[in-house]
Amino acid sequence: MNLKSLLAKPFAQYIHKQIKRNSTHALADQETILKQLLKVGKATEFGKEHRFSDIADYQAFQQTVPLRDYEAFKPFIERIKEGRENVLWKGKPIYFAKTSGTTSGVKYIPITKDSIPNHINTARNALLCYMAETGNTAFAGGKMIFLSGSPVLERVGGIPTGRLSGIVNHHVPSYLRANQLPGYETNCIEDWETKLDKIVAETINKDMTLISGIPPWMQMYFDRLMEKSGKKVGELFPNFSVMVQGGVNFEPYRAKLFESIGRKIDSIELFPASEGFFAFQDQQDAEGLLLNTNSGIFYEFVPAAEIFNENPTRLSLKEVKLGENYALIINNNAGLWGYNIGDTVKFVSLDPYRLIVSGRTKHFISAFGEHVIGEEVEYALLKAAIETGAHITEFTVAPMIEQGEGKSFHEWFVEFEKEPENFQLFIQKTEENLRLKNVYYDDLIRGNILQTLKVRKVRKNGFIDYMRSIGKLGGQNKVPRLSNDRKLADALTAFVDHL
Repeated sequence: MNLKSLLAKPFAQYIHKQIKRNSTHALADQETILKQLLKVGKATEFGKEHRFSDIADYQAFQQTVPLRDYEAFKPFIERIKEGRENVLWKGKPIYFAKTSGTTSGVKYIPITKDSIPNHINTARNALLCYMAETGNTAFAGGKMIFLSGSPVLERVGGIPTGRLSGIVNHHVPSYLRANQLPGYETNCIEDWETKLDKIVAETINKDMTLISGIPPWMQMYFDRLMEKSGKKVGELFPNFSVMVQGGVNFEPYRAKLFESIGRKIDSIELFPASEGFFAFQDQQDAEGLLLNTNSGIFYEFVPAAEIFNENPTRLSLKEVKLGENYALIINNNAGLWGYNIGDTVKFVSLDPYRLIVSGRTKHFISAFGEHVIGEEVEYALLKAAIETGAHITEFTVAPMIEQGEGKSFHEWFVEFEKEPENFQLFIQKTEENLRLKNVYYDDLIRGNILQTLKVRKVRKNGFIDYMRSIGKLGGQNKVPRLSNDRKLADALTAFVDHL
């Protein structure tokens, strides 16, 4: 065992105990954080406009601070870009995390001196909790991929600006730099496929022990490694023992990723975003991710069905219930207030507070009032795949609206790694599973408002080719699981084997 692995053990145990202690007083920490945020925020332009000095409790905060998405926050961001200080938080942000939104175009998310530890320390804590629980510290001595966007930052309003992963790359601790791959020059490559080839060339002969990224990126990396070497990833990297992933639900990708590795390894799931690092897997055998309740973020939760209402119900952490879908709202020490991040979550434990990411507030199908969400389509498809021996590479769902009763349907575009043994049975099982999950969809089928769903087989690498065609291949780009319009579905018809 090398020195890094030895030194990691006591530090991992210390941090793990600290996190377990924090999880027992999550509600008290949340109250304290709200008070701290308001204390600093009252001196800002936002705080003065929203009378923070008069806010005595959470109820008053709800009444004074409305919910906002990025579009509604944009005027405040523009003030910061113009060079003004103390707009949303004291001083100026130290970075803008640049991200593309589905409706707002490019978004500039502020990161402050006070909020950057949330991003850096939470990633570290996830690894340390894993070390403390499993005793596996050996991976710390090998090579690790922390794939990032380009670390080259531009300046917007005088503020360093880039992708969050590129910003975080500047804060990798010096003791990990020697272990980090790929190299700086490779990380600066913008073209995804050129970058991927360089990553493969840099890593194929190294002792890789940890690989992190979003699942579709990791699968492309694994595919390219196997093409080059003729070996499974686990054989190529015999000491590869930890896979770290986030950004999308892991389950649709799990089977193919582990098949590519060729053996079972441990995995750690994360819930990061440009707006904050919200949760991470703290135990290998526990369902859900531990909510990050003591890291500069005060959380609110809106029942998902109400998120587009004019005055939706807003709940603090102490008011949430198991099994309910909530839109996640954050208030943080980067100056985001009542901010709807666009994700929905569902609690699977209240002691401690653990949740799963159930979908996106803007990704649903409700062309006929069914309000089908991401969690439901993922469940329906993956269960059908298990029942029929299929392996799924990627998929998305959209409504097909036809004239006349009983003619419209949900259209599923599915790329198979391994096709089902019985394709019609696969369709039947997917339909049954979705009807069991969503009573409104079931009612529409029973009432002959909708006909049975249809599955279109997307050709091999069809989703990759589609993402390439729109300039969004690789990095943090993801295919939406479902849409309430035909934009994505119509574009995918060019990549379908059988219509």
